[in-house]
Parts: sequence; structure tokens; C-alpha cells
Amino acid sequence: MTRFLFSLVLLFSISVSAQLKSPAEFLGYELGSQFTRHHEVVDYYEYLAEQEPDRVKLTVYGKTNERRPLIMAYVSSAQNIANLESIRQEHLKSTEGGGSSDKAIVWLSYNVHGNESVSTEASMQTIYELLTKKSSYLENTVVIMDPCINPDGRDRYSNWYNQYKNTPNQVDPNSKEHHEGWWGGRSNHYMFDLNRDWAWLTQVESQQRLKQFNKWMPHVHVDFHEQGVNNPYYFAPAAEPYHEVITDFQRDFQVTLGRNHAKYFDANGWFYFTKEVFDLLYPSYGDTYPIYNGSIGMTYEQGGGGRAGLGIITGNGDTLTLKDRIDHHFTTGISTVEVSSQNVDKLNSEFKKFYTNKNFAYKSYVLKGDEDKLNALKSLLDKHEIEYGDLSNGSYKGYDYSSGKSGSISVQNNGMVVSVNQPKGTLVTVLFEPSAKLSDSLTYDITAWSLPYAYGLDAIASTSTVAGQDVTKSAKNTSITSGSYAYLTDWNSMNDAKFLAELLKEGIRVRKADHPFSIEGKSFARGTLIITKGDNALKNDFTQTLQAIAKKYDKNIAPTSTGFVDSGKDFGSSSIQMIEKPKIAVLSGGPTSTLRFGEIWHFFEQQLHYPLTVLDDDYASRVDLNEYNVLILPDGRYGNHFNEDQLSKIKDWVRNGGKLVAMGGSINAIDGEKGFGIKRNEMDKEPEKNTPQPYEDWERERIKGAITGAIFKAKVDNTNPLAYGYGKDYFSLKLGSSSYAYLTNGNAVYLEKDAKPFSGFAGSEAQKEISESLVFGLENYGRGQVVYMVDNPLFRGFWENGKLFFANALFMVD
Repeated sequence: MTRFLFSLVLLFSISVSAQLKSPAEFLGYELGSQFTRHHEVVDYYEYLAEQEPDRVKLTVYGKTNERRPLIMAYVSSAQNIANLESIRQEHLKSTEGGGSSDKAIVWLSYNVHGNESVSTEASMQTIYELLTKKSSYLENTVVIMDPCINPDGRDRYSNWYNQYKNTPNQVDPNSKEHHEGWWGGRSNHYMFDLNRDWAWLTQVESQQRLKQFNKWMPHVHVDFHEQGVNNPYYFAPAAEPYHEVITDFQRDFQVTLGRNHAKYFDANGWFYFTKEVFDLLYPSYGDTYPIYNGSIGMTYEQGGGGRAGLGIITGNGDTLTLKDRIDHHFTTGISTVEVSSQNVDKLNSEFKKFYTNKNFAYKSYVLKGDEDKLNALKSLLDKHEIEYGDLSNGSYKGYDYSSGKSGSISVQNNGMVVSVNQPKGTLVTVLFEPSAKLSDSLTYDITAWSLPYAYGLDAIASTSTVAGQDVTKSAKNTSITSGSYAYLTDWNSMNDAKFLAELLKEGIRVRKADHPFSIEGKSFARGTLIITKGDNALKNDFTQTLQAIAKKYDKNIAPTSTGFVDSGKDFGSSSIQMIEKPKIAVLSGGPTSTLRFGEIWHFFEQQLHYPLTVLDDDYASRVDLNEYNVLILPDGRYGNHFNEDQLSKIKDWVRNGGKLVAMGGSINAIDGEKGFGIKRNEMDKEPEKNTPQPYEDWERERIKGAITGAIFKAKVDNTNPLAYGYGKDYFSLKLGSSSYAYLTNGNAVYLEKDAKPFSGFAGSEAQKEISESLVFGLENYGRGQVVYMVDNPLFRGFWENGKLFFANALFMVD
């Protein structure tokens, strides 16, 4: 650029700077002096878009559960904004091996955790600087800014802080303003961690955001976070383990960016660290998911979080202010755009290479199973824009997920195939691979997630390319003939559970089969739903309602003219029990985990669509439990939470016919010493060797007793009503080494002796602990039941094959 042109650009920037209001000028207070509510952030971005329509394009891409807008700003030069769609189209050609893009696409994501609130504040300073002093970076770069991924959580935190803070703010860490309550601002409305939902897409924020991500597929993606108040700033390069599909260029460019950030941090005397703690393995983060789509994905972590408020005294006696935190995130954000604008050609050429160089061990993943489960997986793949094909007939060889070795499966009109020979091939490999290779067992999250296990499908990983086939699906019989004695339908999936839930809500009475039977030449399994005309004689619109619900859920309905079976139990037998309409309560607050409670809340409201009552721990002991027939205790840290009177009340309620569902850590609060039948496994431990260990090895010694999200093959007793709809095996995602002995009776799912993980990491000592242990079990207690769920069938809402166990606990156990 000549001196004359440079002067013109400088004059233009000064002129714009004089016209545009800074965040402080617009909001009426200096950034860092208070927390900005979400609607005020939106106002500022709208103001910039109105003032600079040639350089800022603002879109609303969705809404949260609490109806707050999700906004996205595209920031670039006037010429680039005018040609934004053609730039996008040219860039996307790279995913097909073509195109000649000459722009860098940089995506900056802020505030995915609501109480890590500094990043949204920093976003306003960042966009202002890009439009003023740093506008030269925009000549060859399109910056996409999502100023607040989690508006519901952010406002929950900012409103709480503005309510409880001292005036002026108190830096003493003991003050109330540094201690959020049980439901902090980190999560979204349903208490889900949105930073762990990129791949699973259970939440509306994630689903709407991914549609925009797929439209752009950025070269660089940054996810801004906060960590503990005593930690210095973290930026890339990341820690090991890196997933093996990550390219050398993705590794190297993280270093390039990190060195540039360090230059600015060094000049200011700010502390930082790299290559520690935050690894690149689990695929559902805001750094890894973009990486598996070709981006340079990164997490930036500022010390602070919900405890820091406007200022706090740290462990070393310094005062960390919100202004400090803003400065740090602003610096790395601007530095990211700077480096990207300096490396446009390299980013484009390497992005294209990412999509053309595919050399994976497995070329195709062949799956078969229940149609509802296949459809559930297809729904997820559609959201990711992953291509798949149906399979009609054939036998396929490869790695057998069920046996853990070479094998084959035969498909007969119940199969599908997902190939890596497509633009999303790398993501396919990561999501479907039987077991991720670990370069280091010290990881930040779970180490196993393979979709065939999560969705309960038989699968083969093939080294050959398998093509999809045309499949003619036979039409389901969803019609209801009014003259039939009864209507029968299967029980195998969450779709079936939704169907049943809606029938019960609509007042239709339903029975279940506790034994296999055959009638009129057809065979039916345990759990089959039996809907008789006689049970519903008083419901005038019975057939019309049943017809509408069957059609809604695409349920195959088998009418029968008789209740006299060919084999098994007749429909009037005591073995054909009426399903009691559950009236369900769940404990919240106090000892319960917000994340685990949120999974249950979301399951009922957004998946099963069935009502539940939330009983907060503050007053739950004063509630008459007889108003409910099901009580759920979410996982958490209970210790001796229930006193003697509370335990006695719960036991009496169960004894008189109540159903208690105890999950994870809540089992400790009611175990054998407290009155119920479940007992912890007592392990015979070998005497510890008195050999001094290096201090630096303590963490690796510790993980010998840990399980970091590993998949184990468990045995299933599918004669147990808790396991209706399952086969003889279940792949369970274990998140820890809690171990309970087999029940005297009622072991629905359990690990056998010397169980080993099929996928993921489990320490040697932890494997010994969980040998011969309960996974899911059922205890009869008086006229009631206690359901034990040691593992979590609802984990993060994505372990699809576990959800029917939870539905069984509600509907099938009696």
C-alpha cells in the first residue's frame, strides 16, 4: 500500500471512529463497570448495523427457550459485505475440492457458558475496533461474530449479580456476589452445557447455530471461555490428546496464532499458558467440532467466571477486574483476526486439502436395527448434513461393534450405510469410529461416544466402500378399525414411549404384556402395548384419538378380533396389567446436580412430552408424596442429605405403592445402610506397595482408579420389565467407578466379571472395582418398587439407546 493510500485509509478510520459510538458511549457506562444485559447487547449490535450497513450485516438466526433472540453479525469491508453470498458460495466450493476463494472466514463465538460473561462484553469492544482502528484486517477477511450463544444463561447470571452485588462492588471472595446459588448462569434454560452439545444437537440453541455454521464452514473458529479466578489466560496450542484426524497444518496454525497472542501478552506483562489441560479429542466442543470440519478450532480461557464478578481478590493477593478480563479476550480476538488476514492464501489452500485428502482405515459404516432407532440416527445426520444411504439386502464384513473383532452382519431391508467418501467424511470418522485412539489418557472429557453404541444399532466398520441401495419400505398399518377387540403394537424405542405417553395423556387406557404371546398367527414380545375396546368403552372418541396418535408416531397397529391367544397369556390374565398413568415428581436443588436434573427436565418436556412436577429441596420434605406415584432422585452429591424422618417418609411411601427412581449419587443416600437393599461392592484390595513414587506422577497414578467416559458391554435380563424392548446385551457409557453389588433379584443390566471397555479409557484399578456390578436394577419393596440407575441413561441427552430404560422405569415397572 502506498503512503498516500495508507493515509486515506487512516483518515477514513479516524472519521468513522468519530462518528460511531463506542460501547461506553452507547451504553452510558464504561465496559467493565457493570454487566450488560442481553437486550442491551442486541441494541448495540443493531445500532452498529444501522450506522454501518455497508460493513455490518446483522441477522437473527433463532430464539432461545426463553424467547431471547440469537443474533449473528457479519463484519467486513463494504465490498465484501456487498458480495457476501458469492464469497460464501466460492468458499464452500473448497469442500468439494474446487473454488478459488481469496478471503479468510473467521468465526468468533462468545458466552456459550452464561456466567463466563466477560466474552460478550469483549465482543462489543472487538466489533467496534474492527470497524474503526483495525478495519484494514477486513479487506480480505469476513468476521462472523456470535456475541452470545447462551442468552438465557447470561441474563440469569447478570440479573443475579446485579441483584446481589455490593455497591460499590466487593472484591472480598467471601461476599455473596461471588457465590451463585444452585442454578447458576453457566447452563441454558434446560441446564444443559451448550459447549458439550455441538455434535449431539439436543438443544435449540445448538440446532439453530449449526444451520448457520454449515452455511459458512469457517477457516478459524474461536470459542471464548472463562476458568477459575486463580488461573492465568489460556490460548492455543492445545494439550494432548489430539485426535489423530487433526492435520499437521491445524496443529501448526494453532502455534502461529499462539505466538502472536503471546507477543501482545508479553508486551503487557500478562500471564498465560498453552499446551495444558484443554485437549482436542471429545467431538462436541466449540473447538473440536469445528476442527473436525476443517477449521482451526480453539478455546480461549480467561480466569474469572461466575465467581469473579466486577472484581475479586485472587489467591495470590492480586485484584482481578472485569476490565482486565475484557482486555485479555479483546486482545486475543483481534490477534486472531490479524493473523488470519495475514494468512489468507494458506488458510484457503489448506482448507481445500482438508477436504480432498481422505485416507481413513474404515471407508464405510454399515448399520442395521429397529426402524425407529435408524430414523433417530438419520435425524441427527441430517442436522449435520452428513450423507447416508439405505440398504436392502446383503452381507457385510468388517469390524463388528458387538463382538469387538472381525465379523459380518446381514441386512434385510433394515439397514443403512454412512461412507467417509463425502465432504463431512472426517466428521463421520470421528463420530462413528469404534474407538478413538488416545495419545494421552489424561483427558478433559469422555473418551468414547461412537454412534452405533449410542443408538443401539448393530454395526460393521468396513474397509471397503459400500454403496447405498434403493429400498422399498412397506407401508405401516396405522388405521384403526372400530370393530376390533384390541389393538397391539410393539415396544422397542423412544418413539414407542412417546406414543404411549400421548395415549395416557389423552385418557386412553393401555395394558402391557409381561410375557411373549402369539395371536391370530402373529408373535409379540414382552412389553407389547395392548389397547382394548373394552378398557376404553367410556371414551366416546376412542378410535379417532387412537387413529390420530398412531398416525402421528407412524405406529404399526395390529388389530385383533379376540383376546384368546394361541400361546402365552390371554388378555384377561393378571399378567396383562393395566399401565398406571404416572404422576411424576423430581427432586431439584440442594444435593442434585444441575446438569443431571436438566437432563431429566429436558427428557420430559422436549422428548417424551409428558408432565412432571419439580419439587425443590427447600420445601420437598413438606410435600405430601402420596400425590405422586413416581419420585425421581437425580444424580448428585447427597452424602447424608436425608435425615431419619425424611428416609422413613420415603420408605413408607414406597412400601405403600410408590416408585422411587434413584440415579447415580442419589443411590448412596438410600443404600443398604439407609434401609433399602442395594449395597456397595466391597473390593478385596491388595496391600499397597510401599514404593516411593515421583511427585510429578501423582495425576497418572490417580487415573488408574478413574473411568473417563468409557463404553462397556453389559448383560441384559430382558424378562425384567426394566429391560423390555432390549436384546441380551447393552453398551453402557460409564462415567465413573461407582460399584454396587448384584441385587438378590431384579438385576436388569449388569457387568460380568473382569469386564473391559469396548471403547474409551478405564483405569486398571477402576476396572477391578466395577467387576461384577449392577448397572440398572429393580427392587420390590412392600407394594412399591425402587429402580436403581448406577449409569446415566440420559447423559447429555445423546445416549439414545439408554432412554427406553428410563421410559421402562416410568411405564413398565409395576
